[in-house]
Amino acid sequence: MTVVDVHVHVFPPEVIKGIGRYLQKDEFLKEICNSPVHRYATAEDLIQKMEQTGVEVAAASGFASYDHGLCREMNNYVLDAAQRYPGRILPMVSVCPHDPGMIKEIVRCKEAGAVGVGELFPWGQNFALDGREANRLAAVCLEQGLPLLLHVNETVGHDYVGKGDVSIEEAADFAAAHPDLTLILPHWGGGLIFYELMPQLKRQLRNVYYDTAAGPFLYDPKIYQVVKEIGVLHKVLLGTDYPLISPARYLKEIKNSSLTEEEAAMVCGENARKLFSLF
Repeated sequence: MTVVDVHVHVFPPEVIKGIGRYLQKDEFLKEICNSPVHRYATAEDLIQKMEQTGVEVAAASGFASYDHGLCREMNNYVLDAAQRYPGRILPMVSVCPHDPGMIKEIVRCKEAGAVGVGELFPWGQNFALDGREANRLAAVCLEQGLPLLLHVNETVGHDYVGKGDVSIEEAADFAAAHPDLTLILPHWGGGLIFYELMPQLKRQLRNVYYDTAAGPFLYDPKIYQVVKEIGVLHKVLLGTDYPLISPARYLKEIKNSSLTEEEAAMVCGENARKLFSLF
């Protein structure tokens, strides 16, 4: 079974060493990285974890912030890591939609091998999904043929660091406004996946995928059976948010779920392999 993790984060070693200086550049990054559960990983840490857990390919990004210079530094590191570990690390692009150089940076990274844009944070990076910046972002992703990994989380339940206020209604409206854009909504789409039971939403969300990031913190493992019954298992992608949670925890949940071997293979890698045209 091919295992593809579509959602991991890596930091350049020099950023980790001087993290205090970098956190002063960006209030959102400061909020996230000051969490007691926040962990850092380099590309080497990621590869080691992949070897330990059987993950063959990982789509990696730095951590998107409001600071364009820091986004570019993250991108350079991820692109370099992809060259050092060809076929193992797929580079994703971090950008700030407010920055006038956003389009140029996405094109630069695409030409250097990037396979997608994200993970971006509408509330943390202060851009509205119905605003001009988001429209420009959607347009360049569509033009470049890149899926967009866009952070959405549930707006109910307990509070935690990194929990944003972007509603699933806003995410659904964004998908409707850009129907040809391939979207990956992490964290089970903040629950938007359940609304695919509605025929209108199912059509509206036809190019929307959902990853499993942070799922063990948020949902009962029966969620795999539920999304199978909804009929959207073909749009579920393994995403771990590593180093937040080890891939092993997700793979154990999937193995112990009621999914067949073929269905588990879809979630663990087949869906991502088709999305990113791998192998």
